[in-house]
Amino acid sequence: MQDYYRVMIDTSSATVQKLLTRGVSDCIVQKDLEEKLKSGKPLRVKLGIDPTKPDLHLGHAVPLRKLRQFQEAGHTVILLFGGFTATIGDPTGKNEARPPLTLDEVEANAAEYLRQAGKILDLENNIEIRNNREWLAEMNPTDFIRLMGQFTVSQMLERDMFVERQKAAQPIFCHEILYPMLQGYDSVALKADVEIGGTDQLFNVLAGRPLQKTAGQVPQNVVTVPLIEGLDGVQKMSKSLGNYIGLDDAPNDVYGKMMRLPDELMLKYFEVLTDVDLTAIEKEIEIDPRATKGRLCREMVTILHGAEAASMAEKDFVQKFVKKDMTGEMPEIMCETSVDIITLVASISGFAESKSAARRLITSGAVSIDGEKQTDPKAVLLLESGQVLKVGKRKFGRIKIN
Repeated sequence: MQDYYRVMIDTSSATVQKLLTRGVSDCIVQKDLEEKLKSGKPLRVKLGIDPTKPDLHLGHAVPLRKLRQFQEAGHTVILLFGGFTATIGDPTGKNEARPPLTLDEVEANAAEYLRQAGKILDLENNIEIRNNREWLAEMNPTDFIRLMGQFTVSQMLERDMFVERQKAAQPIFCHEILYPMLQGYDSVALKADVEIGGTDQLFNVLAGRPLQKTAGQVPQNVVTVPLIEGLDGVQKMSKSLGNYIGLDDAPNDVYGKMMRLPDELMLKYFEVLTDVDLTAIEKEIEIDPRATKGRLCREMVTILHGAEAASMAEKDFVQKFVKKDMTGEMPEIMCETSVDIITLVASISGFAESKSAARRLITSGAVSIDGEKQTDPKAVLLLESGQVLKVGKRKFGRIKIN
């Protein structure tokens, strides 16, 4: 049987190094995990997810991509839904208690999450789909007390968000302290060899190691992956901030949004969301950052929607925003030969909701005519039919003189 595993498990140096280092923030304990990966023994690799929301973005795709790498190497990956813990609420990254969800909400979210995760993971091979209600819902009060007896209150309160709440005199509820213990017990129930999580989950994923040791299991190794900044280049990707790319976004939207990514984030996105060679990409960014960003756009659309959709999305983007040829789609802007620029942007074209908004767009350099920026809000323009007005990145109109 061992010989069979050696054939099925990819133990090549390139694959082992990819699993240990590519897009990895923490690896605990790296030497130990490296030995396991080289042994040829199939590992059980866990990623726990609380389905608190029904829709995913590229930030969620980062740990899913790392899980897929283990899957492709022949290991068994476990996509664990927190059907029980989601009804409690993970306090990670929160300055207040997370509202608990009903069981129906959790189940509906999990079903949608699984569908979208299928864009990244192979849902047919080397995978287990589990729910921690299987074991946590069966625990009685005595079981919970015994679990809590393996940690101290001071250990739990060392978490960053709890320290911040204490400083701000904000409440910390007892059920929140219980959360990492339950996540740790999931690893015992699943006999996990490896757990993957974001850097914000490090405290939680480490909780499984002492519990497994007490249960007579070999403590799991831990691999954390970075959180990615959103399209603004500053804040963590989040739907609430509007700086996200959704896994269910249409191909053209994925391509167009990705083109807004700051150049300095391209290498990070390539590293954590694709399998392309990073050395070559670094050189490409230096030589032609715009073309390299186009490649990143194609990679993302291909991963989420396939190569054909990526090709079509690129053609659409080039047609609309590079060649500026939108015959039949670009609206006509009827105006006089002479017009002040604020009136043109706000009242005539309707590309700004007010004249003050138009002024801000003009002074920020977001307005151009035939590719020439217009930054003087007091300018009076002499226009000709056929000229193209562009406001922001996606609003175009063709001038037609009355």
